[in-house]
Amino acid sequence: MNPQTHPKWTWLLRLVAATIMLQTLYFKFSAAPESVYIFSTVGMEPWGRIFVGVLELIASILILIPRTTAYGALIGIGVMTGAVFMHLTRLGIVVQDDSGKLFIMAVTVLVTCLILTYWHRSSISGLRIRE
Repeated sequence: MNPQTHPKWTWLLRLVAATIMLQTLYFKFSAAPESVYIFSTVGMEPWGRIFVGVLELIASILILIPRTTAYGALIGIGVMTGAVFMHLTRLGIVVQDDSGKLFIMAVTVLVTCLILTYWHRSSISGLRIRE
């Protein structure tokens, strides 16, 4: 399956990834207690919280623009790999009684970004692809 043969699927994945990342920005940029707790726990408060928020904003915008989807998805992979790693090593799956929702959202974005990067790999400049 590729984006040319299934454009509805690629748009669905774009919307899922971008929506999840965009809806968390309010908490990061407003210094919500949950966000401050998370970034304090991993030793990245406040600079890490703001930096990650900016990266998620950039990734979301790039994902929604068809010509730059692969680049946004690559940024999303980097950010969400870090988030999943922090959940598995320092935060735990459940953070402040959230029933693992933040972890599940991070994994969801990671998987959707991996799929989008694979589907749009031919648009990544300088990447040699043999098909």
